[in-house]
Amino acid sequence: MGTIPQEHYEPKSDSAKWIESRLPVLGLIDHLRNFPTPKNLNYAYVFGGILVLFLVIQIVTGIVLAMHYRVGETASFASVEHIMRDVNYGWLMRYAHANGASFFFIAVYAHIFRGLYYGSYKAPREILWIIGVLIFVAMMATAFMGYVLPWGQMSFWGAKVITSLFGAIPLVGESLQTWLWGGPFVGEATLNRMFSLHYLLPFVIAGLTVLHIWALHHVGNTNPTGVEVRKESLETVKKDTVPFTPFYVTKDLFAILVFLTIYAVFVYFAPNYLGHPDNYVEANSLVTPAHIVPEWYFLPFYAILRAITFDLFWIIPAKLGGVIAMFGAIAVLAFIPWLDTSNVRSTRFRPIYRWWFLVLVIDFFVLMWAGAQPAEGIVPLVSLIGTIYWFAHFLIVLPVVGLIEKPLPRPESIEADFAAKHPHDPAPGTPAAAQPAE
Repeated sequence: MGTIPQEHYEPKSDSAKWIESRLPVLGLIDHLRNFPTPKNLNYAYVFGGILVLFLVIQIVTGIVLAMHYRVGETASFASVEHIMRDVNYGWLMRYAHANGASFFFIAVYAHIFRGLYYGSYKAPREILWIIGVLIFVAMMATAFMGYVLPWGQMSFWGAKVITSLFGAIPLVGESLQTWLWGGPFVGEATLNRMFSLHYLLPFVIAGLTVLHIWALHHVGNTNPTGVEVRKESLETVKKDTVPFTPFYVTKDLFAILVFLTIYAVFVYFAPNYLGHPDNYVEANSLVTPAHIVPEWYFLPFYAILRAITFDLFWIIPAKLGGVIAMFGAIAVLAFIPWLDTSNVRSTRFRPIYRWWFLVLVIDFFVLMWAGAQPAEGIVPLVSLIGTIYWFAHFLIVLPVVGLIEKPLPRPESIEADFAAKHPHDPAPGTPAAAQPAE
């Protein structure tokens, strides 16, 4: 399970040797450029690069917006309008930042479900997976705090509803809620806290991303077969892999351009489509919106929060039960490496679990729909059923199916899988077979 063998970098020029002997940054760049990558990766593996790009977009646009943003109960909403109307290209920065958050979450959900489908959490990648879960939690916290800053109606009431949930935590709840509010109610002190943390957390995410990439380069990529790269020698590695540059750089760039094109369509032609119209009305503590709803990327977990309308085990109040369920729905992801009992990594070779995974994906979108609806009629029941399945999938289905399922035959190696799919094509990075003379 060691690091994938790779050709050692040897600087050629005197200046390169001088730099490398004092700070081995050139060797690190060479490692990243020529990192051996499984030759059978598909487009489901491009979202990591997309996420790094969007993290940069969010940090850059966020810094520019922070230059013009003012914190205050009367100043925050006006400063956002000032950015939109008076700052040169301020409208572009704000729309790029707001829609960038949505596309960041589109990419991260695709990245997570890809990891679940191909078993990217299995040994020796447990720490890699856990760091990814921490990044996801930090993203959600950052996005929530950013949603508060425009200080529109949905910002104010969303902040009040969500932060008041912390008051349900025994012993420390009230103190934690007061600290988040900065006083006895949601106001300017709350905005100060949200702005400070919203500015800080992206750099925490950037640090965790560096750790995530470091861990990935130590244990290597997974691939759609779930078969590990053969690490016996440099020769076997070369049979299963290709250098990251130029093969996957080209593939990632194409996917990034497609993703950016869709993102640009929203920024320029439908910038408010993913937002809520009530947030263009200044916050008013005396007027409650008809339906308080968070941003779309929080909706599945918001539905889980609202699904608990009864006391759990007759001792846990419904409000606290909803908080536990919401945070537990995220926390359970960190334990998946130990909940999955199957010896097979990729769901491609798991005929029973494949259907349960499809149910999980459908359940995620059903919860998203339920979170966007008023809590009336059939919606609470749908939310409760969706919540039960979310936990049952990871705590019951995943362990049990892994024990009873008979997996399909797997390829002997990545090279064999690639050859089976491309019988007439030379492997990437190898010279084309000589053609017979006419």
